[in-house]
Amino acid sequence: MLNQELKTTLVKLAFEAREGSYAPYSRFKVGAAILTADGQIFTGANVENASYGATICAERTAAVKAASSGARQFIAIAITGFSDEVPPEERDYAFPCGICRQVLREFLPESGDITVFVALSPEDVFETTLNTLLPHSFGPEHL
Repeated sequence: MLNQELKTTLVKLAFEAREGSYAPYSRFKVGAAILTADGQIFTGANVENASYGATICAERTAAVKAASSGARQFIAIAITGFSDEVPPEERDYAFPCGICRQVLREFLPESGDITVFVALSPEDVFETTLNTLLPHSFGPEHL
């Protein structure tokens, strides 16, 4: 179970990861922090490309780092994303895109769900689950 301290840590690390974003085209910087079943935390930022299809989201950056380090079960992810050019009062939650949701789905823990924190600020955090964001999902067990 995730306690408040761990949630706060994940959100803080997502904001720190956001600083590593490379977003010269959209100026929409995103950071993510993934907690794995063995207690490790992996972070990532979005990296844009002039060939837009080659862009990688922060959630997938963190997921690939975790998976390539041997982590196969994710417990939680914290995400923050916004353009610095948009005033704070006009920002909205940046939920993971469909591709990121599917990539996260690949690494469900034994509990069968991943907690998702989407933050506008360290104090303004929306909490949901991957199963809520991606109902009736397709996974490895369907192959």
